[in-house]
Amino acid sequence: TTAEVWLPAAEAMYDQEMAAGQKSRKDSGTHELVVLAVDDDFLVRMGTAAMLEDLGHSVKEASSGEEALEILAQGIKVDLVITDQAMPRMTGVGLAEAILARQPDMPIILATGYAELQEGLGPKLPRLSKPFSQEQLSVAMMDALEVNKNH
Repeated sequence: TTAEVWLPAAEAMYDQEMAAGQKSRKDSGTHELVVLAVDDDFLVRMGTAAMLEDLGHSVKEASSGEEALEILAQGIKVDLVITDQAMPRMTGVGLAEAILARQPDMPIILATGYAELQEGLGPKLPRLSKPFSQEQLSVAMMDALEVNKNH
């Protein structure tokens, strides 16, 4: 058995992707944000955090709605919350309602694997369909921040 690893080729591709990502971030005018990523699935949360960090943002992670509320109660500066909908004990909509009751100007994105959520369920939140790409995440963030700025 022979195994080969060609790291320089992967590194060159990574460098090109990073340069392209930095260029698009500069072009879009986005700045570094502190984003609270909430998901009960460790791998999904880790993937979301990695995408956010690749976009140049700082990430705080929470595995539940309760943990997210604890982080926010500590007074940690958070610019945006991205939350999963289907979590035990507290759904993403429930978390959003709790956050908006305390911080009505907090931009929140609801990430869900469901095609549609029941009408009238919670506040009108920007939705991000799972699975999502880094580009879709970036667009959803810009949209959420723009919608929030206009309110």
